[in-house]
Amino acid sequence: MKIYQSGLFARKVKKFNKNQKTTLDNEIKKIAQDPTVGTEKKGDLRGVFVHKFKIRTALYLLSYRVVNDDLELISIGSLKIITVT
Repeated sequence: MKIYQSGLFARKVKKFNKNQKTTLDNEIKKIAQDPTVGTEKKGDLRGVFVHKFKIRTALYLLSYRVVNDDLELISIGSLKIITVT
């Protein structure tokens, strides 16, 4: 399985620090082993999966799709988790 990344994905990952990239690499390995680990989107986005994972306190969403046994990383974005005390 080859792993490809879109330009958008590459630009966003370029801003990550070393620890964030290490965590991201581990998550990508999980996806490569089992592409159904994410949740498949519906409707027009059928075939696109979204995998959720945390880096420290931020929740990241990684979108990807499988094309001819290859993995295409589409985009990544973060959601800040707010804890109420």
